[in-house]
Amino acid sequence: MAKRTIVALPGDGIGAVVLKQAVRVLDAAGFDAEYVYGDIGWDFWCSEGNPLPQRTIDLIAKHKIALFGAITSKPKDEAAAELSPELQGKGFTYSSPIVGLRQHFGLDICVRPCRSYKGNPLNFIRRGKDGNPEEPMVDVVIFRQNTEGLYGGVEWSNPPQQVYDALMTHPKFRDNFGWCPKEELAVSTRIFTRKYTERIVRAAFQHAAKYGYKSVTVCEKPNVIRETSGLMWKIAKEMQKSEFPSIQLWNTNIDAQMMWLTKNPEDYGVIVAGNMFGDIVSDAFAGLIGGLGFACSAQFSEDGIGVFEPTHGSAPKYAGYEVSIVNPVAMIESACMMLDYIDEKDTAARIRKAIAEVIEDGAVKTYDMMKLTGKQEVIAMGAASTIKMTDAIIAHLK
Repeated sequence: MAKRTIVALPGDGIGAVVLKQAVRVLDAAGFDAEYVYGDIGWDFWCSEGNPLPQRTIDLIAKHKIALFGAITSKPKDEAAAELSPELQGKGFTYSSPIVGLRQHFGLDICVRPCRSYKGNPLNFIRRGKDGNPEEPMVDVVIFRQNTEGLYGGVEWSNPPQQVYDALMTHPKFRDNFGWCPKEELAVSTRIFTRKYTERIVRAAFQHAAKYGYKSVTVCEKPNVIRETSGLMWKIAKEMQKSEFPSIQLWNTNIDAQMMWLTKNPEDYGVIVAGNMFGDIVSDAFAGLIGGLGFACSAQFSEDGIGVFEPTHGSAPKYAGYEVSIVNPVAMIESACMMLDYIDEKDTAARIRKAIAEVIEDGAVKTYDMMKLTGKQEVIAMGAASTIKMTDAIIAHLK
């Protein structure tokens, strides 16, 4: 079999740190690949006015598979202030390169598994009926629609006249916001299409059927956001009835779900949501399994492009530490999702087993697992460095 080519996108801050460790684990597991490195992130915004250069888009289009570290993203005015002086005032506008990547390639299906590792000191613990502590094991997979909704980027400050006139045709806009001068308005849209809502809902049902989950939960707000959330709920009901009658279909509002996930997280299997609510609920469930140091993700397009990344940010202050302290597990787990996608499931299973053994053994813990504040001195307090945690996983692979 020909050697795989993987596009490696370190990005900003700790992205480069954790990506390097994931590649070390892949190499140790015997995954034979060539890595070509792509430019993405804050440095390229500042120097070129484009955090997602065309040359990087071309690399991904050619090779189809990418491992992505993390990016720094800042509000519009702050981004403009950090642009190189020779580029300022020339019409460059910052937008998130990862959002741009998703929309350019149609990476509409985002999968975020949240599974407890036995022995993880950060696992969620509650008090049981008898008053004693109990630790429910969480095994939830969130399917997040990745290209539409509130992250679609269709928004304005001081909207154009034709947009304002269109909004004024809606009685609720006219009655509730018609008093506001156009130049004082900021408007963001929440757009759902039937095609891509059906795709994410079907992907959720298919995953539940394939891996034996008993339920799919639509986590939206159809009682208030009637058109968009209502569309997802309507499609889910139709699809469950016609295609997946053996899988239970549940409906939770996003606000209620935030309460219930700490009461009975073990009851949930597969959750499907729009872009913003999927982002929220996946971070919430990640908190039950140890936080963003354990939160991996994958995103796919219709034509076979896959990008795999941890859901944590770039945390640039940690990238500057002489000895890196960040937890590499989320990045390594994202690499495992990549292996699953390209049908290297045995290698992925071996790596996950090694991670599980390291965590259950408990001899090696990163600072977050020791519940310490993220400062350089945690190494002297017994916390494992990023490299030491990776070394332990590699040792268990062997």
